[in-house]
Formats: sequence, C-alpha cells, structure tokens
Amino acid sequence: MPRAGLDPAAVVAAGAALADEVGLPRLTMALLAERVGVRTPSLYKHVGGQDDLVRRIAALALAETADAVGTAVQGYAGRDALAAAARAFRTFVLDHPGRYAATIGVEPTGPDDPLAGAGRRLLDAFMAVLRGYDIAASDVNHALRMLRSLCHGFATLQSANAFQWSTEVDESFEWLITFADRGLRAM
Repeated sequence: MPRAGLDPAAVVAAGAALADEVGLPRLTMALLAERVGVRTPSLYKHVGGQDDLVRRIAALALAETADAVGTAVQGYAGRDALAAAARAFRTFVLDHPGRYAATIGVEPTGPDDPLAGAGRRLLDAFMAVLRGYDIAASDVNHALRMLRSLCHGFATLQSANAFQWSTEVDESFEWLITFADRGLRAM
C-alpha cells in the first residue's frame, strides 16, 4: 500500500528538489526513498524507475521554465520582452540547476508526452518575444534556437561557476541581451 500523501507528483517534486540540492548525476532512487521516508521498492509504485523519474523531472522543469518565461514577458514587447524572458530563464536555471539539467538531451516519445507539451509552452513563450521583432517566417526557427541557445548557454555556464574572469557576470548578461536585441532588430 502506498504511503499516505505520496503519489507520483509528490515523488517527482521531491526528486526535483533533491536534484537541485545534490545535482542530477547524484540523484538515485535510494537517495530519493530516504528523502521521502520510504524503502526504495516503494517508489516503484509511483514512478517506473530512474529513467522515468528523470523524464518526469524534465517535464516538470520545462513546464516551470515555460511558466516563468511566459509570465515574465506578459505586457512587454521588443527588447523589454527579450530581457524579461532571458532574466526569467536565467533565474530559473540558477535556482533549479538539477531539475533543469534533466531537460538536456531528453526527447518526447510523442505528441501526447508531457515533455512535448511543456516544450511547446516554452517555445510559445519565446515566440511571444519574437513577435516584437520583424522576423521573416522562414527565420523563426533559427531565431528560436538562437534565443534558447543564448539563454541556456549563459545560464548553464553560470550555474557551473564557469565564468572565472573579473568582469561582472550581470554586466555580461546585460551585454548578451543587448547583443541579441540588436541582432534580432537587424534581421
């Protein structure tokens, strides 16, 4: 019988929080079971194993990122929307490095996969940013990839403490936003 209060959503939420604390590579079913106060086999009543847990964490992280970016861009256009989206994305990755790491390299199994839905929502949030620019329809996919790459790259490098130069990181991030804005305007 499953422990009272423990369900798939609670297990995934606990796994996501634990991944943020210890790092995704260190997240194990045994460590998660200890965290939620059950024996490891009990977790299998709620998730299908380590791979299933990571996929569910990835879907949760994409949904949360989409919410953060989507909320941030509401009421803004152009550079203001770009800056709001980039800052929200960066903040999410810095606040949730373990769960965000789960999103890297995971592919939806089909259109009904929660990963696909959450991924579409994140792309929709970035599309809201692009509506403030005169981007040709044939360039939209390139622009989306550019925005995601800039935001993802900067945030994951910062999360890994990879910026060791003396220049202020926040200044570099604002420079990146200005650079992307100029590039999008030039299109």
